[in-house]
Amino acid sequence: MGLIATRPNATGLGAMQADFCRWLAEADECAAERLPLADRRGLSVYQNNYRAQLMDCLEASYPQTLTLIGVDAFRSAAAHHVDAVPPHSWTLDEYAEGLPGTLAALFPDQPETADLARLELALSEAFVAPDAPALSLADIPDVAWDTATLRLVPSATFLTLSTNAADIWAALNREEAPPPADHGGDVRALILWRQDFTCCFQLMDAQETALLPRLATSLRFETMCEELVDALGADHGLALAGELLARWSQAGLLRHPDR
Repeated sequence: MGLIATRPNATGLGAMQADFCRWLAEADECAAERLPLADRRGLSVYQNNYRAQLMDCLEASYPQTLTLIGVDAFRSAAAHHVDAVPPHSWTLDEYAEGLPGTLAALFPDQPETADLARLELALSEAFVAPDAPALSLADIPDVAWDTATLRLVPSATFLTLSTNAADIWAALNREEAPPPADHGGDVRALILWRQDFTCCFQLMDAQETALLPRLATSLRFETMCEELVDALGADHGLALAGELLARWSQAGLLRHPDR
């Protein structure tokens, strides 16, 4: 890389930085010509390193998507994304967020590809979400359930898929051949969270789809019991309330009401 010919002032430094960014992101030759360099031949080294880091970030963030569509197809899509979407944050951790949208545009006849990427992104976000004390099965007898409020752990989030991408992820994670893609149009509602150091997801049944999103902002356990009793009758409603409480506690989905 050639040496900078002169030391720029503060205003000149800002302009030089903007031109250098335009060269990295867009290979803008006019921006490169404005840089006060004695020799511009080394600029391509910086651009290659820039692109390689972004490509590495995408490959590391979406390993199952890469496996599903193959290395060549993934790298072609990643290169398209790098060309179209420059980084928008100080950290590369956030750069991968936009790839599912790019994949949806590039593979309109293979929606499982974008769905799988969305699932991988949601799992990675759950992994870095804040912690909170979770309710365990052993804690249940000590909670005053007549006044307790149910809340999800901070890592819990929801995702709706139009394909069987969750089944595809599970097979690939077991290093098995994925099932054929299902584009039947059935909506799959998932909840994702982190239990200790493991990211988890599961399909929600109709009752959970109705109840769990309400736990994101808190729901009194007493209120949940009353609603289930009104809908299903006393015996069935209370039994289901207890079953759901045990299921969610065992999975590590609920914050401890007293902590």
